[in-house]
Amino acid sequence: MKRSYWLAAILPLAACATGPAPYTGVVATVVPMNETAPMNGEGDLADDPAIWVNTADTASSLILGTNKDEGVYVYALDGGELQELPVGQVNNVDLRGNIAVASNDSHNVISWFDINPETLTVSHVGNSPTGKEEPYGICAGMSGETYKAAVTYKDGTIQIWSATWETVDTLTPSLDRVVKLPSKLEGCVFDDANERLFVGEEAFGVWAVDLKDEAAEPVVVDTIAAANGLVEDVEGMSLWLGDDSTSGYLVVSAQAADRYVVYDRAPPFAPRGVFSIVDNEATGIGGVSHTDGLDITSAPLPGLPGGLLVVQDDANPVSEYNQNFKMVDWTAIAEALGLN
Repeated sequence: MKRSYWLAAILPLAACATGPAPYTGVVATVVPMNETAPMNGEGDLADDPAIWVNTADTASSLILGTNKDEGVYVYALDGGELQELPVGQVNNVDLRGNIAVASNDSHNVISWFDINPETLTVSHVGNSPTGKEEPYGICAGMSGETYKAAVTYKDGTIQIWSATWETVDTLTPSLDRVVKLPSKLEGCVFDDANERLFVGEEAFGVWAVDLKDEAAEPVVVDTIAAANGLVEDVEGMSLWLGDDSTSGYLVVSAQAADRYVVYDRAPPFAPRGVFSIVDNEATGIGGVSHTDGLDITSAPLPGLPGGLLVVQDDANPVSEYNQNFKMVDWTAIAEALGLN
């Protein structure tokens, strides 16, 4: 890491110590259209969702969600709980195709899961050691036929793993690259088509890592200090994909402000607006606060031609009690922010 990057990170840290950045723009509002069953109990349990789209029958798509004390839960699109997979203390989950990965700090491993499109069940198929304590965030990607998993850590480390296999029994991930950023990381998302990785540094902002050029320095997408809507902690992130590799949007959770910041997917990653999720008075589904993880699909789903956003909700309705995941129609977000 060049010195200039470290200095850029240090200066905003002092500024945000007194509170959230003074965002002066409009915060649009949308409402949740559905929610998952709660993770019954007290404590910070729910964290990160991942949406699996069943291409044969989109109505039978699934939502995977992490319970930080227990493992991975599986939900139907109507919010009903289908499975609990007690694999340990997992923080984040993501998927590509029919394979999901989770960061498991009970065993310092990547936990791997197979999604069976015929039975609509999720199976834990094994773990692969990270060689480093407390894997925190994780995201999945594809590079050609190669499956990618990026694991993030509280010390600013990013591990990028590759895996190719014929069956789950022959899974042998290899560590391809390590990237170092100044401080605590969690949320990340691969932009497969552009071979780019977006990563959130919780007390600083959002970075983009060029996966094509290992010599390239990470690029700053946005900072808390820039006052475009980010606040500490910078948390979950995902992409809404457009019709080509240059269209679409990056959505990032600004946790302490109960809001989300939207950027163009392509450089220069221009900010496109900020929104929050408020109470749906018509259905009685509550608004969302203090979001950790989120996921987006741009694939059309029943009643959702523009896709779906799923976010973790800290308070349902009381903070750290019966946490769950809320679902928002992407079209409502696009209309609220005037997106294409």
